[in-house]
Order: sequence, then structure tokens, then C-alpha cells
Amino acid sequence: QVQLAESGGGLVQAGGSLRLSCAASGRTFSMYAMGWFRQAPGKEREFVAAIKWSGGSTYYADSVKGRVTISRDNAKNTVYLQMNSLKPEDTAVYSCAATRRSIQVRSPLGYDYWGQGTQVTVSS
Repeated sequence: QVQLAESGGGLVQAGGSLRLSCAASGRTFSMYAMGWFRQAPGKEREFVAAIKWSGGSTYYADSVKGRVTISRDNAKNTVYLQMNSLKPEDTAVYSCAATRRSIQVRSPLGYDYWGQGTQVTVSS
């Protein structure tokens, strides 16, 4: 099993920045990819960004491209999501996810492990 723990959410004004962290523990060997998804009230879960553990290829949703950077620290088994120029529409619960399988990283369906989520609120 793999446990994921997010941190770093909070309240920020529009235009501000936040860095989310997702620490993986447990059986973290052979991880294929980790991703960030978000869900706002009344909306479906939405892909934000993902990173492949080997090689470090990154993927972003069009809605956040240029404002968000995903990165990883292999030694710490941690993935980060640096979010800049935040907008009120970025308000959501952000969850990280992980998988050992070769999947379509933009879809939540292939991820096997999920964190509890962390709230990000952007005020206008």
C-alpha cells in the first residue's frame, strides 16, 4: 500500500502563490506517475498536472499551463505543485494521486492511490 499526504493548502488572494506538497509513504517503489487533481463544489474532478517518476516528464491542464509547475524529489518521495498567479477559479480541494501502472496520466481512472486532499481558496 501507498499512503499519500498533502499539505500546503490555504487561503490566498488572487495573484498570489501557494506550494502544495504530496508525501508518499509505504511501498513507494516502482512508482510510474503522480498527479494532482482538483474538485470544486458542484463540479467534477479535474486534472491539474502530473509527472512521471522515471524521466520526469510533466503534463499540465490548459487551464493552469504557465502558472503551475509540478516537480518531484525522489529522495523524499514527494511531489510538489507550485501555483502562481492564482485566480478565484482555482479554488478547489486539491488531491494528489499515484500509480505504478502505465496509464493515461490525465485521467483519474488509472490512479490507484489518493490522498485526502487539501483546500485551496483564492479570494478576489
